[in-house]
Amino acid sequence: MNKSELIEALSKKEGLTEKKAIEVINLLFKGFTEELQKGGRIEIRGFGSFVVRNYNAYTGRNPKTGKNIKVSPKRLPFFKVGKELKERVDGKV
Repeated sequence: MNKSELIEALSKKEGLTEKKAIEVINLLFKGFTEELQKGGRIEIRGFGSFVVRNYNAYTGRNPKTGKNIKVSPKRLPFFKVGKELKERVDGKV
């Protein structure tokens, strides 16, 4: 499912206009993004949690040229799946 499919599903299920559904989804994504930028954690019970992980700088290799390159430190979002979602996907619930 992509963003436009999510908007369409929300619109149909809740009887919203497409414009209102877009506003709701964008508000949700914006809130998630802002919280992660601040270094916060997002937990949705039964689904999973989002956190930001910090990665140190390291020396990598360009696979095309084979030359070593310096990779700068970075912060990346990480999703940890919740127990209930794992079980549902696995068919145990």
